[in-house]
Amino acid sequence: MATEHAPTASEYIVHHLTFLTNKKQVGLVDWSVFHLDTLFFSIGLGLLAVFIMARLAARATSGVPGRFQAAVEIVVEMVADQAKGIVHSPKSREFVAPLALTVFVWIFLMNAMDLLPLDVLPKLGEAAGIHYLRVVPTADLNATLGMSLAVLLLCLYYSVKIKGLGHWIHELFTAPFGAHPLLWPINFAMQMIEYVAKTVSHGMRLFGNMYAGELIFMLIALMGAAWAGTLGSGLLWVGGVIAGTVWAIFHILIITLQAFIFMMLTLVYVGQAHESH
Repeated sequence: MATEHAPTASEYIVHHLTFLTNKKQVGLVDWSVFHLDTLFFSIGLGLLAVFIMARLAARATSGVPGRFQAAVEIVVEMVADQAKGIVHSPKSREFVAPLALTVFVWIFLMNAMDLLPLDVLPKLGEAAGIHYLRVVPTADLNATLGMSLAVLLLCLYYSVKIKGLGHWIHELFTAPFGAHPLLWPINFAMQMIEYVAKTVSHGMRLFGNMYAGELIFMLIALMGAAWAGTLGSGLLWVGGVIAGTVWAIFHILIITLQAFIFMMLTLVYVGQAHESH
């Protein structure tokens, strides 16, 4: 009877970087292209964010707020101030400011999944028959580019709404180098490059930072395993706890900063859609 062997370093990392997919095709839908774990955790955390904010709004008091309410009010005021400084249309801010708050809270919760112990949810998944499970949605390029594409569509919507379709199309061909007909192809190409570059960099920045953070947690676990193989299991526990704790504390700053940056870029890009050249 063959005995199971402990996974090698490469097998361990590959296993943790493999998404949960459904290999079956149902009708015209090929489910293998969907990362089911990303969909589950992103949608679930989005609903959790809505639930938390709705409950807090329902229980908010005008007197002395509790600590959690005070913390949320600080975040709301911060987002409102940033939106007011970037998007100058009060009518647009009625939608854009709550959107920015939603983006910040949602991405923060998705990023915070990286702070859970690396093997806890995957092991629980294996016990339930789920052999692959990635719990950080923002470490999936599909999720981050999907969000950046949504921001692009929002920018296009406001470009047409604020400037009018004719004026926006005129800008595509006359900015940034001028209205001479010979410059129209160059202007249009530059505009398309700008839209693509902003969208790709918007999603890639969040993905890159969260993917790197996830890898570092895996490398810390492997470092502890390597120590255990040569110097005993005591150092595995001590080294893993110390290194993991230090990186987790530092990672709190990263997950917060990345949520803030994605929110700010959303506001900046929407604000640029309101400006005329």
